[in-house]
Amino acid sequence: MAGDWIKMRIDLQTHPKVFRIVSALKADRLRVIGGLHVAWSIFDTHSADGVLPGYDCNAMDAVIGWPGFTQAMIDVQWASIDEAGSLVMPSFDEHNGASAKRRANDNERKRTARKSGSVRKMSASDADEMRTREEKRREDQNPLSAREAVDPRMPSEMTLDWHPDDKLLKTYSVHSGVALDLFTEDARRAFTAHYEPRGQVNTQAEWVQMLVKWVLSDRNRAASSNVRQFTPRQSNEPDFDSNAWAEGLVVSP
Repeated sequence: MAGDWIKMRIDLQTHPKVFRIVSALKADRLRVIGGLHVAWSIFDTHSADGVLPGYDCNAMDAVIGWPGFTQAMIDVQWASIDEAGSLVMPSFDEHNGASAKRRANDNERKRTARKSGSVRKMSASDADEMRTREEKRREDQNPLSAREAVDPRMPSEMTLDWHPDDKLLKTYSVHSGVALDLFTEDARRAFTAHYEPRGQVNTQAEWVQMLVKWVLSDRNRAASSNVRQFTPRQSNEPDFDSNAWAEGLVVSP
């Protein structure tokens, strides 16, 4: 047995391969994640090198309790079949097995040690001040920039705390001719409040494009409301005295 835990990404629920399996099986997203957990746990428990002798698609489907699930994993390259007909987990050594887990545990211990050392050397007030300065620096650069880079192809539902990726926002705003200073916090909140209740799923790139169009429409509406309609005087029309006009009296030419 390789260990009593398996490695699963925290963004697995929004991974494109998960959505491909959801679409292929017409199933609930969380049920797909549960099936993946069972499959990867079987590999971790009964395989030392990523190969499961004696397990084929039917055997794995029987254990998971979901006909067709293993083939869906194969279709998105999260599993394969070797020449002997056994199931194989690609990149097994990177995520599973004793060596991978030892590396993960070592990295976690190092992170914990660094964090503990920093906490001992820094008071609570200093830590709060440093965090405040860092947050202010990010906001000054762009109040709507994302806290970290994201995969533009990653699909997700809209949330109220969503922020556009800074690089994507700059790219689409320049292409659309919209100044970055128009992307205010109020604009972001109005956008997320409009789309969050809909449960709509788009990629990060699509959400940013929609935000740019949203801000562009607001700018155009504001410009239209400030345009004053003016009809030039024809050459054969008489001139009017402005003071008389204000008193309701028209002066003949």
